[in-house]
Amino acid sequence: MDPAVSARPGDRALTAPTVSCVFVCHDGEGRVLLARRGAGARDEPGTWDTGAGALEHGESFEAAVAREVREEYTAEALRVETIGVRNILRGEPVSHWVAVVCAVEVDPARVAIGEPHKFDALGWFGLDDLPAPRHSQLEETLALFRARRS
Repeated sequence: MDPAVSARPGDRALTAPTVSCVFVCHDGEGRVLLARRGAGARDEPGTWDTGAGALEHGESFEAAVAREVREEYTAEALRVETIGVRNILRGEPVSHWVAVVCAVEVDPARVAIGEPHKFDALGWFGLDDLPAPRHSQLEETLALFRARRS
């Protein structure tokens, strides 16, 4: 088997573009859910970010997002809306992600940390009252979320 195919998505992103589903969970009332990345996070621990996960072979974007929301935040995706696509080139060596960005409505009462090895805090925030420090990709992701509301 080709090692690039069998490697984790984060590793594959160093040799070929990898597809990720990024999601902005919201409560339908103007607040967004952010998670603080813990010590076990793949990158940028201590920063606040939205959720994301790799698209698995044969999976629709909506199914990937619903799976990842359950895994990361223990909640069901009530409504999933694709709001944009980003071409993300980061670091040296360059990692390459094609991110399909979705807005996902969830019930705030059902949200909890589902992956404590990756996240150490969750919070609901207004778009004008975001916590710091922020993940390097957060602003561009939230720009797509803001644009959908205009």
